[in-house]
Amino acid sequence: MTEAELIAGCQRADTKAQKLLYERFASQMYGVCLRYLKNGMDAEEALLNGFMKIYQHIGSFEAKGSFEGWVRRIMVNEALGFLRKKEPLHLAIEDSHVQVAGTGSADHELAEGELLELLAALPAGYRAVFNLYAIEGYAHKEIADMLGITEGTSKSQLSKARAMLQRRLTGKEAVVL
Repeated sequence: MTEAELIAGCQRADTKAQKLLYERFASQMYGVCLRYLKNGMDAEEALLNGFMKIYQHIGSFEAKGSFEGWVRRIMVNEALGFLRKKEPLHLAIEDSHVQVAGTGSADHELAEGELLELLAALPAGYRAVFNLYAIEGYAHKEIADMLGITEGTSKSQLSKARAMLQRRLTGKEAVVL
């Protein structure tokens, strides 16, 4: 089934098309949700809620961009909404915890699971900004609008998240899960 046929089927509320849509995007979008949320159960809940929104609002997809991008944006917004409910987006931690990373190098390759653990250990605000900027490719202005913060705060949180990740990669800070 082509993407256009799949979209048309979902717009008609065809359960076969909805199932195919879920099967085509579920594992990838679960990964997106998991990057924002700390555990698999929360990511699954955000994923399912995201698919419900996709099914309800598929008629509003205008085919101006990629369908996958539209699906991803819904999942990101769903994960952020879930994150706001479960874990307050404290966008700052005490300055005494923020240091510039040392001269150590993080040349070793990380497995996907290790990277997800490092991201999950970041404070919620750092994790959200890092994911939105470094992984999803949003600009700081878009991030600020999505999270209800200033553009400067977004830039600051990204810088602090990177520094914290670098310290953890070089072994200068223990990861607390």
